[in-house]
Amino acid sequence: MKRLFPVFNHFLRFKSTAAQPLANPKNVKTAIMMLNMGGPQNTDQVGEYLLRIMTDRDMIQLPVQSQLGPYIARKRTAEVQKKYNEIGGGSPILKWTNIQGDLLCSKLDMISPATAPHQHYVAFRYVDPLTEETLGKIEQDGAKQIVIFSQYPQYSCATTGSSLNAVWSALAKKKIDPNVKWSLIDRWPAHPLLAKTFADRISTELKMFPAEKRKDVMILFSAHSLPLKAVNRGDPYPSEVGATVQLVMQELGQCNPYALVWQSKVGPLPWLQPYTDDAIKGYVKQGKKNFILVPIAFVNEHIETLHEMDIEYCHDLAKEVGAECIRRAAAPNDHPLFISALADVVSTHLSSEQRISPKFLTRCPHCTNARCHEAKSFFSNLCARQ
Repeated sequence: MKRLFPVFNHFLRFKSTAAQPLANPKNVKTAIMMLNMGGPQNTDQVGEYLLRIMTDRDMIQLPVQSQLGPYIARKRTAEVQKKYNEIGGGSPILKWTNIQGDLLCSKLDMISPATAPHQHYVAFRYVDPLTEETLGKIEQDGAKQIVIFSQYPQYSCATTGSSLNAVWSALAKKKIDPNVKWSLIDRWPAHPLLAKTFADRISTELKMFPAEKRKDVMILFSAHSLPLKAVNRGDPYPSEVGATVQLVMQELGQCNPYALVWQSKVGPLPWLQPYTDDAIKGYVKQGKKNFILVPIAFVNEHIETLHEMDIEYCHDLAKEVGAECIRRAAAPNDHPLFISALADVVSTHLSSEQRISPKFLTRCPHCTNARCHEAKSFFSNLCARQ
């Protein structure tokens, strides 16, 4: 019936709104603003997506970046478009984030009625829906409370930090309603339900190996690498990823050998190692033949799981090095335990008096980024309102 009368339904909505103007047309009390890097929905968006990444100094620092960044983006566009074509023509990260957001808000409406109704909003860093557009939608819907919720469980200045700088830059151009309550969830690497989610994903894959080989399967927790320059500056990302790994293995009862490895290096500077592909090669030389790759820092499927892990490592590299089997644990996606984790993180935050963490407000010991200082000061003041 909805498909037969879309114009009529739209007319009714228009008449209702016109006859009785509402400050909050969607009846949103609490907006959950879900931050992530994002991914192109089709290959036409790849060039602009890469350009935004390569010119973002919070993400990556290059010499003469205003010239070198666009050059690298142009040079890599065709290659990256080919990879997206091999996984279906685009990234599913927006689809998964919307599914997660819908399930999260449905659960929040039940467990936190005082802050209901809740509505999620996706804010990507490098592709639509971009941060500024999302903030406009939240403002239009008249939310009385806004929770900025990073979808990176482990904090890095290059990921969560960059996304929050984008929020700060966009809000600095706006007149902020003093009656709106703001708060920030910047990290959640040690949440027990996050660990249980990954443990369940790994257990599912372990069962796919013959019983006699199962205990010898090497579990490789693979996270996006980081330039050593950032690590040495004091970026907390490596230690927070390590914390998640330890909780997952604790949940699994230390059942198998495991290691933390790093993927997706970009550019000429030295990055955090061992790299995932080199680690697989090294362990095969040591006699290991069976592996499970775990996307420990990714909460949904995208090019780094579907192409880099599944195609380049599980298929191509496995054949190259003579591994018997390399499997990949699914990302959390819409796993019920993961949705419960998201809901618990947010509901606990909503019931707490702490709107922003002291850890976020503390800069890296060797930070020299003036933008970082300004953004943290801005959010400290923003979240102190009301």
